[in-house]
Amino acid sequence: MSLFALGLNHDTAPVAVREKLAFSPEELAQAVAELAGAPGVHEAAIVSTCNRTELYCSARDEATLLGWLAHSRRLSIDDIRPYLYHLPGRAAAAHAFRVASGLDSMVLGETQILGQIKDAVREAQDAGALGPTLNGLFQKAFSVAKEVRTQTAIGANSVSMAAAGVRLAERLFPDIAELNVLFIGAGEMIELCATHFAARAPRKISVANRTLERGAALAANFGGDAFPLAELPERLSQYDIVVTSTASQLPIIGLGAVERAIKLRKHRPIFMVDLAVPRDVEPEVGRLPDVYLYTVDDLAEVVRQGRAEREQAVQEAERIVDQRTDEFMQWMDNRALVPTIRALRDQAERMRRHELERARKLLAKGESAEAVLESLSLSLANKMLHAPLAALNGAEASQHGELIDAVRRLFHLHDEE
Repeated sequence: MSLFALGLNHDTAPVAVREKLAFSPEELAQAVAELAGAPGVHEAAIVSTCNRTELYCSARDEATLLGWLAHSRRLSIDDIRPYLYHLPGRAAAAHAFRVASGLDSMVLGETQILGQIKDAVREAQDAGALGPTLNGLFQKAFSVAKEVRTQTAIGANSVSMAAAGVRLAERLFPDIAELNVLFIGAGEMIELCATHFAARAPRKISVANRTLERGAALAANFGGDAFPLAELPERLSQYDIVVTSTASQLPIIGLGAVERAIKLRKHRPIFMVDLAVPRDVEPEVGRLPDVYLYTVDDLAEVVRQGRAEREQAVQEAERIVDQRTDEFMQWMDNRALVPTIRALRDQAERMRRHELERARKLLAKGESAEAVLESLSLSLANKMLHAPLAALNGAEASQHGELIDAVRRLFHLHDEE
């Protein structure tokens, strides 16, 4: 079995493609169990966020992974192949470490991805899909991420997706304090966005969520109110800024609802930030003249500001990743030796027990201890040498050099002076 990573991210695929390959939290457990049960797959984990979907597997080959992903998302292989990266062995490990460290994120150095990877690992573990290879990979990834964040300035001066939303809003509206802001959803991303917008003291903050209790708990943190998601069509027109990030597999804000809201607002503009993948807002909404709709991809340029100032930190982080990848691959290589070492020890133990039993029987018959010890040592030596001598004597001439070198190293043989 070998280590493979297969996936796509914000650099290789637009949000219109990423949303088709995303896994919702509700379907992730079943998906990872199915992937681990696919032919030739021994271990599996799936990382699925708004910016990436990645499969990490210990498998015979990567062909199964590509076929499984296409079938799982009901897409053809040809449709998704152009957007995917295929990373075997060392490249897969290095990629996992870069992702965990925030080096592969849209927001350089962001920390949210680390929690998302930990969630993916727990899902894989609960599904019985996490074995020694992937467990070793991700534990090393967590260690690398900690080292990168403590020894470099990778997270300094970064602009988060949440902060980027505020910056874009301030380009459209001169004073957020005069506006009503609506947050749809009650997850971590919405909480981060609400924190940044609340710092601008908007006139009103509301949270719409499927579970009213959870929405109300979040709204209370910012002095706002909450209402059920079912009331959204009637209330949408009341808000100047709408930020949405839910796990819905279908859009929850349609073109018709926004058109009605704009009419009721007498064409006062609405600023909308859709951070969900799959998207919460129908793409056609962005074509309305009084709507300013931004997706996660649209925020990319804003969040990348300040990267130049952190280039030295990036180089330092990449060096750490490279060093730790070498260490991990050495660990992988050593693990590959374990079955052979175990088999060699088991065989030697069987020989020892067999010869010891034979020696005891000879002693019980009255044989002299000297003769029994001589027979025991001679028999053990012959049995241990039988396999290497047979290999040397039976090898073709083209194999002699390689076998001779191997035997000399294994038995510490030296040329006679």
